[in-house]
Amino acid sequence: MNHVFKRAWQDMVLPIFKRPKRVQVAALCYRDTEEGKKVLLITSRDTGRWIMPKGWPIDGLDGAGAALQEAWEEAGVTKADIETEPMGIFEYDKGLGEGLTVPVTTQVYLTRVRDLSEDYPDASMRKRAWFTPQEAAELVDEPDLKAILNAFG
Repeated sequence: MNHVFKRAWQDMVLPIFKRPKRVQVAALCYRDTEEGKKVLLITSRDTGRWIMPKGWPIDGLDGAGAALQEAWEEAGVTKADIETEPMGIFEYDKGLGEGLTVPVTTQVYLTRVRDLSEDYPDASMRKRAWFTPQEAAELVDEPDLKAILNAFG
């Protein structure tokens, strides 16, 4: 009888509590300088922590296209060369408000920035700044993203 309850728990009850991970796309925006590569980070709108431009997939765009759209809206990237395949992934729990979170897997697209605008949709809501990959790795919270930035440098 104990086996029946264990089997019911594993097959029926546990799957209800395990939410599938959602997918986001992110642009690892960089430029080459005389001092080496610099990475563009932005602040999040809610907590002000340093992050990469990222968001949900967009209907009609592939992952790279959606990441580039997020780079424009959140960081003002107007011209860039973006890789078509993700160069890495990181996972985190996205806050949804009132203490709720959803697990997210984020695909990271390498994006060489050619031009930035001072006027872009989120300009009044975010700060943006260039950092070495190692500095950027120290500023972000997600361990897998730290590893991606350190490896990039």
